[in-house]
Amino acid sequence: MSAGRVFLTGATGFVGMEVLVRYLERGERPVTCLVRAPSDAAARERLDGILDELVANGAELFAHRIEAVAGDVADSDLGLSQPTRERLAAEVTTIVHCAANVSFEQTLEDARRVNVGGTRHMLDFATLAQQRGGLHRYAQISTAYVAGTHTGRFTEEDLDVGQEFRNTYEQSKFETEQMIRSEADHLPWIVLRPSIVVGDRSSGWTAAFNVMYWPLRALSTGLFRAVPAMPEAPLDVVSIDYVADAIYELSEAPNDADHRTFLLTASEDASTFAEIVSLAARYFRRPEPRAVPPAEFIAGAGTLSDAAVGAIRIYFPYFAIATVFDNARTRTRLAQAGIHCTPLREYMNRLLDFATRSRWGKRPIARAQAPTG
Repeated sequence: MSAGRVFLTGATGFVGMEVLVRYLERGERPVTCLVRAPSDAAARERLDGILDELVANGAELFAHRIEAVAGDVADSDLGLSQPTRERLAAEVTTIVHCAANVSFEQTLEDARRVNVGGTRHMLDFATLAQQRGGLHRYAQISTAYVAGTHTGRFTEEDLDVGQEFRNTYEQSKFETEQMIRSEADHLPWIVLRPSIVVGDRSSGWTAAFNVMYWPLRALSTGLFRAVPAMPEAPLDVVSIDYVADAIYELSEAPNDADHRTFLLTASEDASTFAEIVSLAARYFRRPEPRAVPPAEFIAGAGTLSDAAVGAIRIYFPYFAIATVFDNARTRTRLAQAGIHCTPLREYMNRLLDFATRSRWGKRPIARAQAPTG
């Protein structure tokens, strides 16, 4: 495990905030978070609000160990003043880059500006940190869906297999990984690729109701006789606590992890869409809808407005995926640390309990207030 300061981006996002909690609760290292804000004071206020939602009295509890600096990964200097940049470069030994534009509907230019350009700027800072004080780890959060439309087995070593992409998010993350592999050999990098991330296994808590949550919410209404999916297609879903535990563990791993890519996926434990629909229908005591190809669903949507179909259309491709993620090496490595992926069926009801209590995010419940069970 490294000493020195941790530099974390994306701490106000779903994955980043859970990674932050682990660094604060499982060690004593100081953590600096890059936060989009007009000033350092505003950045700290924003981060303190997040901390209090994550952990009871979190802002006060961790005040002595956490720092917020205003900045933006899209800026060439990360938006930092030269003195702040130099100070952090001399103190930082671990960088965890979670910040990204995760919209599926952004233009390719916007996706590249934040996801590719932002990573380039982070790599520049990592190089400076290595020169100033010695860098133990640069951890890049990517996505398993750099696999794009690839059919069949996709491993931790795979990247360019001739795939196309469903959206600009996937493409920009693919290009980011290409850049790291081609330009960052001098850095101790690792790449971590989660699949579809849902709530906590124990509490069901989530800060993001997207992708899988849309069909679940639709099922809760009982209005849909069909859902857009291929019934036997694997829907690779992982819980946020598994993902954050894995990121923390691998970011703190010895240097034998350098220049490795890790698939944080359910893989052989992935559920099929048909199984998920069946579990949800049973939970909501609704008739089980049939799964139909997305194009057929759109054509027969009927009661859905064009706007509603447009809003959910972006998720349809993820319900008919033919990619199988081979994460054998990652699974073995994490098992040594006691970290295991739990099949969705074992905590599905907790996800749905939380989703209904929070009215699918319309009545937010802080992580610190979410009951565990």
